[in-house]
Amino acid sequence: MPLQRRLPKRGFHHENRWPRSVVNVDALNKAFENGDVVTSAILIEKGLAEAVKGGVKILGRGELAKKLAVKVEAVSPGAQAKIEAAGGSVEIAAQAAPPEAPAE
Repeated sequence: MPLQRRLPKRGFHHENRWPRSVVNVDALNKAFENGDVVTSAILIEKGLAEAVKGGVKILGRGELAKKLAVKVEAVSPGAQAKIEAAGGSVEIAAQAAPPEAPAE
């Protein structure tokens, strides 16, 4: 049997997929004080998120009792509703452009 049929097949790899580091609302509630500004760089510095190409996404698990100004690359609708209900604001930060497709 030929070698290419004996080796296991691997999944599809999309070149433009940029994974995001995720942080939940309950982690923001524990790590920040009332009135703080939350950015991707601060989350990475505090160890709540990893530095990845896609940036940081805030997810809505947990409760938020503090007024925060959040400026990250992505926010889920549930997390945005919880942040704004607590009196905070959400701003979507600009992300670096995706890599160019190779010329054929």
